[in-house]
Amino acid sequence: MLAIVGESGTGKSSLLHVLGTLDRPSEGEIYCAKVAVKSLSDETAAEFRNHEVGFVWQFHYLLPEFDALENVAMPLLARGDAPKQARARAAQWLQEVGLADRMHHRSGELSGGEQQRVALARALVTSPKLLLADEPTGDLDSGTAERIFELIARLHSQHQLTSIIVTHNMAFARRCDRVLRLHAGRLEELPPERVM
Repeated sequence: MLAIVGESGTGKSSLLHVLGTLDRPSEGEIYCAKVAVKSLSDETAAEFRNHEVGFVWQFHYLLPEFDALENVAMPLLARGDAPKQARARAAQWLQEVGLADRMHHRSGELSGGEQQRVALARALVTSPKLLLADEPTGDLDSGTAERIFELIARLHSQHQLTSIIVTHNMAFARRCDRVLRLHAGRLEELPPERVM
């Protein structure tokens, strides 16, 4: 579990976008899971994202017209999985994040923490190897943020993920295995005593 910290505007989100093949680098080479992401076609990049990468953002981006189960099933349906199997897998993941009793509620009927749990289930329903999280607790109160971070840490461990978390919360960063600071276009590793 890797935390990336740094001042606003230094490119932390852009780095996640490039790693996850949402954007292309303007120069240089970037490898993600031994894949040279710059060389991927649009179609191959979309397939890579759908199978290898899960994304969680500060805002949940749930589709308001669908309930939690349908939102979580969406990535599976997008890649062609059968609807029955997609719904069953989505239900398993909603149970995993503690929302089995809320699966038929739409996003507007869920609290902020519940919405972020649904977003986390949606990110992991495809069984990715890489979780990219951009300020996943940024819009939450401190108690809810703590519970979401603990959930991410548990899922990271249980599902043997590689997790990269952009955060301004230095207390959370300290609990990650490594902390990198992005400054002036460069990443530097921060030793534990410098993570404040």
